Amino acid sequence: MKPYMEMTKEELLALKKELSAQYKEFQTKDLRLDMSRGKPSTEQLDISMGMMDVLSGNVDLTCDDGTDCRNYGVLDGIKEAKELLADMMEVAPDYILIYGNSSLNVMYDTVSRSMTQGVMGSTPWCKLDKVKFLCPVPGYDRHFAITEYFGIEMISVPMTPDGPDMDMVEELVASDDSIKGIWCVPKYSNPQGISYSDETVRRFARLKPAAKDFRIYWDNAYTIHHLYDHDQDHLIEILAECKRAGNTDLVYKFASTSKVSFPGSGIAAIAASQNNLVDIKRQLKIQTIGHDKVNQLRHVRYFGDIHGMIEHMRKHADIIRPKFEAVINALEQELGELSIADWTNPKGGYFISFNSLNGCAKAIVTKCKKSGLIMTGAGATYPYGKDPNDCNIRIAPSYPTLSDLVLAMELFTLCVKLVSIDKILAEKKDKEQTKENA
Repeated sequence: MKPYMEMTKEELLALKKELSAQYKEFQTKDLRLDMSRGKPSTEQLDISMGMMDVLSGNVDLTCDDGTDCRNYGVLDGIKEAKELLADMMEVAPDYILIYGNSSLNVMYDTVSRSMTQGVMGSTPWCKLDKVKFLCPVPGYDRHFAITEYFGIEMISVPMTPDGPDMDMVEELVASDDSIKGIWCVPKYSNPQGISYSDETVRRFARLKPAAKDFRIYWDNAYTIHHLYDHDQDHLIEILAECKRAGNTDLVYKFASTSKVSFPGSGIAAIAASQNNLVDIKRQLKIQTIGHDKVNQLRHVRYFGDIHGMIEHMRKHADIIRPKFEAVINALEQELGELSIADWTNPKGGYFISFNSLNGCAKAIVTKCKKSGLIMTGAGATYPYGKDPNDCNIRIAPSYPTLSDLVLAMELFTLCVKLVSIDKILAEKKDKEQTKENA
């Protein structure tokens, strides 16, 4: 089929009539399809069930150094868990702090601590007239929710195929000391699945911020979440690169096992310089006596080491990969020749970023919902939920079954076609009226 823009008004109206009939048929099916969040599927959760058997009432819960995981203490996490997460995060164990179940919680705490206590002796942000954060877009809605909650002004920075627009990042960070941080998902980014290029990482490590309390919030959520064994993205390790650049304290690096083991019951960590860790521990020792060491030990006993974790992630990939491929195939087959959309084709992570014609995303998501398909809200991938072009939609393939996903994509592409036709017809009408008025 030829691109919609090349069709006449009559051709578009005839096509709309045909597609509308298909849409009405979908509305009679009482569908309940959900692609709203990047949740692991039940099948993925099942592959971690063996973790429930590694600890029991008859098992010794003592670490190699004699720590009894049943009792208080060990603020920064048991040695074995630090080694496991350090390998996953590609840093030395001495630069790791183990937290509870959620890296999002660690990021929230980090912003909250900066607001009330400052960063390494700097003025607490709550005492400043203005605090700003850079937000690569499209990006992760929960990152933006944290900074919005604390009243931090968010500045959008466009994403490129190599990561954030570094010319813009460098200029803003160097010229404005009220800019205190930048959100980053550097590997298989949410939602585009982009991994930062070597040059981008090196430029991050060599930033010259006007604010001495500026930090890069490096959320490496998908560090081992590859879809393929032999076609994977690789990322320069940011802490080591910062050290080489003489910017040792510039970055906070976050990760968790939430999409490795059980979401909500994993373990999370922050990696940072020794100066940053001392600053963090000063607050942490007031906040808690220690996080769940039994859960830390459970993860260590189950995975053994990073090699066990990598093998485990291959099982995840075997489940997720066909779903990503089904989405990409549907988009290519149904929309590939129509010139009404574009999308990413990531090698890992949990999302595919879809761009419709400008002004169509909200209408597409609404139309999907009316037929039983729940998508992430249009605009969610931008600060304040406001996509200036109303075009970006995050597709989350992981949760539905493969058969449901195929059905969902059939409905989704149908809605894209219908909304796009309405958009083009409206533009043609406007042009006709302009000619008449002239």
